[in-house]
Amino acid sequence: MDRARLNSLTKAELLDLARERDVAGRSRMNKAALVEALAASPAPEGPPERRLPLPGVPRDERIEASARRQALSDRLSALVDTDRRCPWVSYEGHVCGLPAVRASDRCGLHGGGDIYDTAIPLLGRLGFDTWPTLLRQSFLATYDVDPIGLDPVFAEMAWHVLNGLYFDYFRVDVEGIENVPMSGPAMLVANHGGAALPYDGAMLTLAVLNEAPQPRRVRVTGTELFNMLPWISHVYRKVGAAYAARADADYVLSRGHLLGVFPEGEAGFMKTIRQAYQLQRFGRGGFIDVAERNAAPVVPVAIVGSEEVHPAVTVSKRLARLVRLFFPQQRVDEVAVFLNPLPLPVRWHLRFLPPHGPEEPGTAPDPLRLLERTEDIRRAIQENLEDMLAKRRSAF
Repeated sequence: MDRARLNSLTKAELLDLARERDVAGRSRMNKAALVEALAASPAPEGPPERRLPLPGVPRDERIEASARRQALSDRLSALVDTDRRCPWVSYEGHVCGLPAVRASDRCGLHGGGDIYDTAIPLLGRLGFDTWPTLLRQSFLATYDVDPIGLDPVFAEMAWHVLNGLYFDYFRVDVEGIENVPMSGPAMLVANHGGAALPYDGAMLTLAVLNEAPQPRRVRVTGTELFNMLPWISHVYRKVGAAYAARADADYVLSRGHLLGVFPEGEAGFMKTIRQAYQLQRFGRGGFIDVAERNAAPVVPVAIVGSEEVHPAVTVSKRLARLVRLFFPQQRVDEVAVFLNPLPLPVRWHLRFLPPHGPEEPGTAPDPLRLLERTEDIRRAIQENLEDMLAKRRSAF
């Protein structure tokens, strides 16, 4: 918008425009100063994104979140060529018309790369304004769903919604993202927490999508608790989660994708606040066995934040029996009891550690060596958690 057009607006209209562009100090400016500031401020691409105000989040952190969103938008837009359109046509005669992926003549849904491994936004950007086009593709059913449930259109919509938690609410900091391989299989192994919902699985997935040079999908595993509940299990699968079973793990890794696992299992998810960041036993090392058989390196991940979102005061066996009464298939021994129904706005920090490569790819590891490697990874995560907590000034 040029200066002549800006000068024709009222001060109230200029203030609204300055609010949309997040012009600093706008409330203290007169009309002439507002015109100068807006003329120097580039107009945003597309309609402005409306977000709910976040109480307790400082303004400078909101500005930082906006800058990180813009950096993500720049990286994602470089993956798609909006000047070329996908020529794919369905049997019913529906023309795709989505932008083509760079170095391909097809869009992400119809052959422009492995859409189940690399999450390329179909329109080159994330946003609610893209949803009508995405829903059209979903309703026309012009693409395939992954055999274990991943729906790339649904997952892209969830990606945009959950980024509100990632950037604006939890303000996730990421360190060591270069340790995540950008091709081939890998297993990301992290500490577990949450007590109510698997926030850590979502933030682990978003960290790789938002921060890595290539937005690879992380197929996070979950137990019966999230794979057998009505409606929840359906959504859980569509966003790309997998079942914590060897068959699903082998499927993901054998196709060269990323798998996220939490070896603490239910014991880690249901920890009380007194046990926060004290890693529980990593089972019998089954995740090492799966990684070794599939020639996948193991990338340890230390997550600070997940175990304070819903601080549990205790765990209850009686509530677990009640859950099993209504859902007999659930293997729940204890249920965490927490007081806050809404998640606390804790600042998160994820640290990706150097990968542990497979020692004898494609073979079953020696049982004793398997236990040693399992303990090495658990100890590495525990030491980094303690280091991160010692350096943290405040949980918020």
